[in-house]
Amino acid sequence: MGFLAAPQPFSFELTAARFRVIGPDRASLWEDGALYRAVGGREVRIAAADGGVDVEPLDAETEPVVRRLLGLDFDLVAFSEWAARDEVLAPLVVRLAGFRPSLSPDPFEALVTSITAQQVSLRSAVAIRNRFVERLGEPVGRAYAFPLRERVALASEEELVALGFSRRKAEYVVGLARSDLDLDGLALLSDEEVKARLVAVRGLGEWTADWFLARCLGRPRAWPAGDLVLRKVVRDAYGVDDVRAAGARFEPFQNLTAQYLLAQLLVP
Repeated sequence: MGFLAAPQPFSFELTAARFRVIGPDRASLWEDGALYRAVGGREVRIAAADGGVDVEPLDAETEPVVRRLLGLDFDLVAFSEWAARDEVLAPLVVRLAGFRPSLSPDPFEALVTSITAQQVSLRSAVAIRNRFVERLGEPVGRAYAFPLRERVALASEEELVALGFSRRKAEYVVGLARSDLDLDGLALLSDEEVKARLVAVRGLGEWTADWFLARCLGRPRAWPAGDLVLRKVVRDAYGVDDVRAAGARFEPFQNLTAQYLLAQLLVP
């Protein structure tokens, strides 16, 4: 077992809360106090340790995935110092000290996850996605490897409908898999270019593009103003009507602001 030090502040309990609260996620499975993930055909176990996490196995292939899952590259020190001047965020960063937003390890997984979550409850989305993962992915220990893009491209829309996808979402997912969009290349583009590439694909709108910037690429200024839950939280907390325009007040920490405002709903 290897030890991976985490930049402070870091709370494994708060960071892993989303994996515990939303119910079993077959691709990122919380079980027996640890997080399990398939990486390169191997089962990876991530558990709490003083000053970081214990990872088995820990090597050059698994460490980048673990770092993304635990949001270890976010600069929480700078964010906390900035947020201390905001009457809403100041108590929140104290209450959630050490919470680090999880990033999706894979762009295809991030987009499929967003498609499944469109206009349904979180729990419904997780249930449908789990059936998708179990049907088209590969079991690796306790968790499943998320279905490869190439495998999904070979699937029929009827196969996904049978798993609980709406006809339209099945078309979106299969269409994305078969598209010529260079998903890995998106990380090299500006925020505006990423959004332009994504919304040009059928089924990927502004909401999906904003969350991709936030939860896959970890862009600091990503502001998913179209998210209905975030809109309600921001309006209630700040008394504003135009939530997208309100993002300017959180410059340059729009992403972390959104993540913290939403995280308070998961952590009592």
